[in-house]
Amino acid sequence: MAAVAVPQAEPAPEPGPGGSFRRYLARLGALRPQPGSERPGGAGGRRTELHLLFDQLISESCGPAAPAGPSPQDVCALLVQACQLVNFDQEHLVSKVCQLIHHLLNRFQVIVDEQNLNFLLSYSISALKQCSSWTHVEILQALAALVYNNGPKCQKYLPDLLGKAGLLLQFSDSAQPDVELRRAAVRSMANLCLSVPGQPYLDESYRSVCFQTFLSILQSSKTSDVDDITFCMLLQNALKGIQSLLNGGKMKLMQTDQLGSLLAVLKKCMFHGLPGLSIEMPPALYPAPLPQYDKRSPVKQEQSELAAFKQTGNRRKKAKGKQKKGEFGEDTKEDLADTGNESIHEIDMLKLHLGDVQNGPCSDPRTHALDVAYMPAGKDHLSSHYNSWKRISSSESEYSDAEGGIQSKMRSYQAKVRQGALACFLSAIKSIEKRVLYGYWSAFVPDAPGIGSPQSVSLMTIALKDPSPKTRACSLQVLSAILEGSKQFLSVAEDANDHKRAFTPFSVTIASSIRELHRCLLLALVAESSSQTLTQIIKCLANLVSNAPYNRLKPGLLTRVWNQIKPYICHKDVNVRVSSLTLLGAIVSIQAPLPEVQLLLQQPSSSGLNNSGTGTPHRFNSSEQWRKTLPLEGEPPDNPGNMPSEPCWLIRLCISIIVLPREDSCSDSDANFPSGSVYEPSPVRLESLQVLALLVKGYFSMAQSYLLELGEVACKCMEEMDPSIQLHGAKLLEELGTGVVQQYKPDSAIAPDQRVPVSVVVAFWTMMLNGPLPGALQNSQHATLQTSACDALSSILPEAFSSLQNDRQILCITLLLGLNHSENPLVKAAAARALGVYILFSCLRQDVMFVADTANAILNSLHDKSPNVRAKAAWSLGNLTDTLIVNMETMGQSFQEEFSDLLLLKMLRSATEASKDKDKVKSNAVRALGNLLHFLQPYHITNPRFRETIEESLQALISTVQSEATMKVRWNACYALGNVFKNPALPLGEAPWTTQAYSALSSVVKSCKNFKVRIKSAMALSIPSKRECYGPTEQFCQIWSALVVALQKSEDTEDFLEFKYSASLRTQICQALIHLLSLAKNTDLPFILETITENGDAIKSYVLQYMKSGVEENEAGMHIDLCEREKALKGAIEHLCGIEKQLEGKARIRVSVYLEDILTNHVNATELTEA
Repeated sequence: MAAVAVPQAEPAPEPGPGGSFRRYLARLGALRPQPGSERPGGAGGRRTELHLLFDQLISESCGPAAPAGPSPQDVCALLVQACQLVNFDQEHLVSKVCQLIHHLLNRFQVIVDEQNLNFLLSYSISALKQCSSWTHVEILQALAALVYNNGPKCQKYLPDLLGKAGLLLQFSDSAQPDVELRRAAVRSMANLCLSVPGQPYLDESYRSVCFQTFLSILQSSKTSDVDDITFCMLLQNALKGIQSLLNGGKMKLMQTDQLGSLLAVLKKCMFHGLPGLSIEMPPALYPAPLPQYDKRSPVKQEQSELAAFKQTGNRRKKAKGKQKKGEFGEDTKEDLADTGNESIHEIDMLKLHLGDVQNGPCSDPRTHALDVAYMPAGKDHLSSHYNSWKRISSSESEYSDAEGGIQSKMRSYQAKVRQGALACFLSAIKSIEKRVLYGYWSAFVPDAPGIGSPQSVSLMTIALKDPSPKTRACSLQVLSAILEGSKQFLSVAEDANDHKRAFTPFSVTIASSIRELHRCLLLALVAESSSQTLTQIIKCLANLVSNAPYNRLKPGLLTRVWNQIKPYICHKDVNVRVSSLTLLGAIVSIQAPLPEVQLLLQQPSSSGLNNSGTGTPHRFNSSEQWRKTLPLEGEPPDNPGNMPSEPCWLIRLCISIIVLPREDSCSDSDANFPSGSVYEPSPVRLESLQVLALLVKGYFSMAQSYLLELGEVACKCMEEMDPSIQLHGAKLLEELGTGVVQQYKPDSAIAPDQRVPVSVVVAFWTMMLNGPLPGALQNSQHATLQTSACDALSSILPEAFSSLQNDRQILCITLLLGLNHSENPLVKAAAARALGVYILFSCLRQDVMFVADTANAILNSLHDKSPNVRAKAAWSLGNLTDTLIVNMETMGQSFQEEFSDLLLLKMLRSATEASKDKDKVKSNAVRALGNLLHFLQPYHITNPRFRETIEESLQALISTVQSEATMKVRWNACYALGNVFKNPALPLGEAPWTTQAYSALSSVVKSCKNFKVRIKSAMALSIPSKRECYGPTEQFCQIWSALVVALQKSEDTEDFLEFKYSASLRTQICQALIHLLSLAKNTDLPFILETITENGDAIKSYVLQYMKSGVEENEAGMHIDLCEREKALKGAIEHLCGIEKQLEGKARIRVSVYLEDILTNHVNATELTEA
């Protein structure tokens, strides 16, 4: 075996761990045999010296941890030199040197470098092959320590370890009688499966071998000759191995058999040793087919789904809670070095958590401190403390009776198996498509038990009954992962109507499961004493609320959640408070507005808050007075009658948390938060701000009476030093502004007298602009805040903006124009979008200078390197060109003449260039092109400087209509061509591009798979107002023919979602056909008559349907009523009669007779209906 160079010991080693190691290195170097110096009996003396030296090293490695350990290089050098001194025939020394490898690598968390790893691995593998079986456990422990996080460096040893006759496969085989040996082999295999970021993972063949090995171990039953604890450790190692395979990102569980087998053993292990529960699992679980993810009709599937669903019904469990994978992720060198204080600390932690159940939430301050430490505040971040589920003592057997006795020890190991199974399930969930996972829903999520039948076991069984708080939290985390993204699956649930059928529909079964989840989670909420687990229950409830279709369920579920969560808003633990607010945020944002939530928000402020005993529910009552103590600049006069008689308690609560000093400075046991803070901890305040923003967004009618007060809250937050608080203050401001704007939209259902008065909105924005908003907009050190402030400023009500003082209007415009030149793409994009909003304000759009300044700023952004900036700028350019058209129609030529020709040409060129950009830019660029070409005057069109640009613009539009771009781009291009056709100054019907434009639209109206594109093309074809605009007879007839074909194909679609647009498409085509008939000249009639002769019946039925279809709104947003349709048809008949009279004798063509027949049929049908 090739020796590895080892550094020589220094003559005078320094004190400390490093020096101590170098002394051992020096002693080992002295024992190395020198050539020719070996004396008889010297080998025996050296062997005795090695025994003593190894014993001393092992003893030291098991003692109290030193503040600073030796360097990894020294550890590796010592181990290599020790192996070089021990031959394989010295088996006691081999055993000791392997123990030394195991202890030192674990104790000092050393990952062996590649050169030394090669030597030590070769040594270990050779020792396994040559030494007696009694040494194999120690050798395998050393091997496990060596390969930990070193899998990619072990590639050349994999055939020896995992090949067909691999050592690890032999030792881990189910026929292996020595369970300790089997466990050590499985552990080594599991460590080999650990992935290393950025390094290649195990080949598929090795992954498959390992997976099958781990799976067979989990499927095996404990035999009588194996003690419980050893069997638990074997299961733990197998679970850790499967989790590593799943986390490696390479293993996707696609085969039903493989996945079903894994889920079956995970379910079995999830309940391993759970007191009072013994379940028998089949070898595999099988999924139920799901209509939500299937192409088949849900109606046809109902019975087959129910049958499959009920097959797995007896394997259900109860569930709740939420956490993320990291909490149960791979440990940091865990199993390999758990001597000394590590194992004692783990046992103490377990005792503390078990004590929680009996002693209540306040019994032991250490318990609470641990609970808080486990969960960082705020979102679902995972603590490394959870890695301890696999952290067994170094030998995995050191556990004295003084530390709890054999029963306590066994319960601890059984709990670790359950935690390991849950952690593994969590990794499996991330490796499975949601549509596949939900086929197994009934095996893991509870359903209401049938009459007389017991409750099936589920994840909720663990959450309600497991004695270990950590295991309960694990099950809740898994349930949360299942619920996350389940909206589509749960969307079929419905129990709003009592069903009276012979079978239970799938929708009712899912609704029943949702109800049972609510019931069980609320039970767990009341019963839980561990703050950390309590946090998980509430987060799980929030996930459930975010995905359940409450609008399809009987009311009452949210009311129970709402009333039970109120006391926890004032809980002593900061993480419980944060998660409680998260849950309230989920309730006010789900399918808003829900009548049930509207009623809950109107409840008296004291309802449900006085039964906790753990908080100070009266705190927020004083929040109504908080403004009296805050001198606010420019505060508007009181608005009598603006405040409701019964305030919204949730708004009052959130305001109090955000702005009032905390009453009990010692209420939080989490030392992570600064004790000197006047206010609630930052995560609680941030969550309160988010709840306010969600409530304003979903229930603005409840919040509008607090507009000025909430504005002051936003101001106060933006004045603080914490960037997160500032940012959420700006986001709250944006939601308030948007809520007001929504009320004033033309299609708003809010009665004018119910809206926020414009005077109040003006006072609100005056307060903002006199406060911290301008400073936030200019805070270049905090680009995210600038972005949010831009978004907020763009949410101002146009009617209020026009009433602001002149200097405030100029301030807004100046800031936005300036930010449009920001170097930060997020800020620049937000500023470009805001300018696109302002350009639509009636008080600004008629100002030629403002329009010009805005146009230049937008064009600058349209050439930015950031696609997001260009997309926002294109949207704003589309709005700006809409403004040009409105000004042209309202102000006439005066505005057109004032607007710079050079700027107009620049806009045309930029929009043409942008129409070749990405689709997000292109969709608005073509909209702008259509408007600009509509805006052009005759002198522009005859101007030589414009001629080439106009031609390029038209070609860009035509090619976009024919392109394979997204449908939104194509229908915008069709709409833009329709706009072009409205400009009488363009030579429509004469120029060569006319033929290309009509040809493109005719092709699209017949064959595009998207009906909305067809509708826009038919609309564009019906816009030219004169017959000569359609060109020669041949071209006119091609358009007519295309529309007739399109009408006949108006129901042909492969996509069911398009079918809902078919009626609108037929309406638009019929309008276009009647429009063409009203313009037709005598040379067009022969072809039209020929078409009618061939397809007259079909056309007649569609036109009659169009005539009697009542009042409809077409795609242009115009109402076409019955009278107007009759008038258009009569106009076409009169026009055709006039032309036909000009034709003489037999050549006379009577298309008008055909239309008169249609009109007569329509009139008769109408009279019959009225009669």
